[in-house]
Amino acid sequence: MTSEAFAPFQHLAAQLLKHLPPDHHDGSHDLAHIHRVWVNAQRIQRAQGGDLEVLLAATVLHDCVPVEKNSPLRKQASSLSAEKATAILTALGWPLPRVERVAHAIKTHSYSAGFEPASLEARILQDSDRLDAIGAVGIARCFYVSGRMGSALYDFENPAAQGRGYQDTAYAIEHFYTKLLKLASGFKTPEGARLAAERHARLEAYLADFMEEVGANGVG
Repeated sequence: MTSEAFAPFQHLAAQLLKHLPPDHHDGSHDLAHIHRVWVNAQRIQRAQGGDLEVLLAATVLHDCVPVEKNSPLRKQASSLSAEKATAILTALGWPLPRVERVAHAIKTHSYSAGFEPASLEARILQDSDRLDAIGAVGIARCFYVSGRMGSALYDFENPAAQGRGYQDTAYAIEHFYTKLLKLASGFKTPEGARLAAERHARLEAYLADFMEEVGANGVG
């Protein structure tokens, strides 16, 4: 059963998962992504503390309003999800202060929205979500999303984008430069930053290998 993967809050997970869009087919923001973020959140929480139940609710609902990466509503996605989460948890009888803690974590987790997380749980969720954007899984998600958006892997005439700005909507590998390689420097918890440094090294190693294979070794 899917909810069993969210121990020790299986019952709460079962209540919340049914509110996720049933027809959402984005494999970079699916149940597997939610579970990976939950694993990351538990790992960081063990080191940093924080309310695990609030984290579970925020994790399951952090993308409950799906918005495509190329949508003009992208910067509003986390706010829309926070609003929906507020309605869901209120209907379940959660006290307002706890609902607000969950909603704040959801609203501030997004990279594109640019909000600053003010609570420990919000910092943990942001770190946990961003961990899934770097490292081996982050690389896979980058190319998956770029494929869905119709991007090429790289500019074969200019793989390292020399003499021009990066075009990450046209070339998947350039998203490394515009976002992925920047993420590790912005982590908000010590444990999150430690894990991010490990995954950032994997990004750098992969990018070096990629550039060598496409004949652009040593430039970029």
